Amino acid sequence: MQDAALRLKSLVEQLLGVPLPLRIRAWDGSEAGPPSAPALVVRNRRALRRLLWKPGELGLARAWVAGDLGVEGDLYTALDLMSGLVWDRGEDARGVGEALRDPEVRAAVRGLVKMAGPPLPPAPPREEVRRRSHLHTKRSDKRAISHHYDVGNDFYEIVLGSSMVYSCAYWENGGTLEEAQRDKLELIARKLDLKPGQRLLDVGCGWGSMAIHAAREHGVSVVGVTLSQEQAAYARKRVADEGLTDKVEIRVQDYRDVADGPYDAISSIGMAEHVGAERYLEYAEVLYQLLKPGGRLLNHQIARPPRRDESAYSVDEFIDAYVFPDGELAPIGTTVTQLERAGFEVRDVESIREHYALTLRRWVANLEAQWARAVKLTSPPRARVWRLYMAASAVAFERNRIGVNQVLAVRTPEASGASGMPLRARIWGA
Repeated sequence: MQDAALRLKSLVEQLLGVPLPLRIRAWDGSEAGPPSAPALVVRNRRALRRLLWKPGELGLARAWVAGDLGVEGDLYTALDLMSGLVWDRGEDARGVGEALRDPEVRAAVRGLVKMAGPPLPPAPPREEVRRRSHLHTKRSDKRAISHHYDVGNDFYEIVLGSSMVYSCAYWENGGTLEEAQRDKLELIARKLDLKPGQRLLDVGCGWGSMAIHAAREHGVSVVGVTLSQEQAAYARKRVADEGLTDKVEIRVQDYRDVADGPYDAISSIGMAEHVGAERYLEYAEVLYQLLKPGGRLLNHQIARPPRRDESAYSVDEFIDAYVFPDGELAPIGTTVTQLERAGFEVRDVESIREHYALTLRRWVANLEAQWARAVKLTSPPRARVWRLYMAASAVAFERNRIGVNQVLAVRTPEASGASGMPLRARIWGA
């Protein structure tokens, strides 16, 4: 009897308390739901077992990564429709535990258990990182960075394009992804007021794009630090190819171990998300001490909205298990407060949230355009991780569930209080 899709749809609607906006296509060929909507394809009963043993986001993620679940139709539309069921209902939405107090829901779950087959839990995909406490020691941070960034430089070239910049681009004039990334690097250089002869520390330097831009276009000497061996090797080759070895030094080094300050300016682009809440003040204090008086810090960082009860915040299970182990997001107000506690004077905060959604959609398009090669370079599960992560993140930025901000701060000299900033902000030498 081909009714698996209808039974699944009924259960999901009972759990959520609202109609399901997607079609469901089950392993038995049955379909249920709006005919014109994207389809959530449940390819086998193992997907149900994953959800029964790990209800919620992590169970869904495991099923997606393993290939037990898929989407037919526009992925962004599917994610947008599904995200509305959770995000739009806010923190007070009914949880699974509350739903299971309903006798009809419990009966439906019992039917699902019977439909799912053998009761043993499927093993998680091998791409999953075992959860650890968020200690953010130098050793654990290096392990987390290696998991995310040592996927292979060839794979990142597919996703990021020739700019090799893994952070939000700045779509000031439209154009290509490479042009938008160049505009972002130039915006940061102007905010830092880089001049020939200065020293710049680029924390979390990635594949060297900011370091190369600052040295080539603004004549500064740059030290870039990363915890990824693969990134460092790639960045050093790029520096050599540009003829900038006398201007740029790339180190495999924890920012906490940098001891050759002071620097005139520091850029930290998409790195602070790895620091962790319990280490953030330490991060700010280390950077403060590495700057000379009057020096500027540009902190480019993803943020989340504040919660009524901040103690209830937990990291995203999918992101933590498959993408950024031990990564944490903080509200922008918390970031500004911690920078000020360290001694910085915060001079400007610019939200560029919509720019990240545009950037992520370009990265997804790059991945999809070279899907076969990406799979060959990594694995089918790893490629599925990245496609879901980037597409879901694009939707999150578009829906204002997360944001990204550039915070410009100054180590203002205590004696004079002179910030060295222009009287009018947002000029940045343009």
